[in-house]
Amino acid sequence: MAEQQKIHPVDVESGAGSSATAPLFLHDAARSDKFEPSAPPATVPRRTIPVSQSRPPKPRRGRCCRCLCCSLLTLVLLAVIIAAVAGILYLAFDPKLPKYSVDRLRVTAFTVDASLTARASFDLTVTADNPNKRIGIYYEDGSRLSVWYGETSLCSGSFPVFYQGHRNKTTVTVLLNGQAQLGSNVINALQEEQQTGSVPLRFKGDVPVRVKFGALKLWKVKARVRCDLVVNSLTAEILL
Repeated sequence: MAEQQKIHPVDVESGAGSSATAPLFLHDAARSDKFEPSAPPATVPRRTIPVSQSRPPKPRRGRCCRCLCCSLLTLVLLAVIIAAVAGILYLAFDPKLPKYSVDRLRVTAFTVDASLTARASFDLTVTADNPNKRIGIYYEDGSRLSVWYGETSLCSGSFPVFYQGHRNKTTVTVLLNGQAQLGSNVINALQEEQQTGSVPLRFKGDVPVRVKFGALKLWKVKARVRCDLVVNSLTAEILL
């Protein structure tokens, strides 16, 4: 009887260190009934994301930048053109400001009644001087001239409507009328100043005008005149 072969089991968990004791996996082990192969790892199904075929976005920012640059360039060109035209007009016409003066103020009437209401009438002579040799001035309707004592407007009137030519001086006489309510303090101060022979007044004028450059008539502007006056007396008649 033949001698049976002895099979020595191999401890596969105790072989740390030497390569001779490392676990061996034989190809024949897959045929053994006791070997149970591990299940393959589960695979995660992949999601397919549909890709839409769309056109690339238009470069809006670049277009906006180009529009902004074109607008700025247009404004700069307009400013340069306007400045050049203004410079040419200034050199060609050599504009100068008109001059105004109050030549005479005559008190035709001034009374104060028991209710301290003052009624005044003044004749005012004004000279308008246009020193320009190529510029005319249109004095328009809607002007207002007034004479003030302190913070009180005593009377008012309007400047006549007319056209003043080149290098022209025009003297006009304006009649101012009005009434104002005065306080007792104003009456006392006015009487004291009349005794000294020095009554301070203030003339104010707001006149709308149009300037004419050659054949070109420009827009309407307002000429403002302020002038301090001193009269000897208002010859006030106080009726109490």
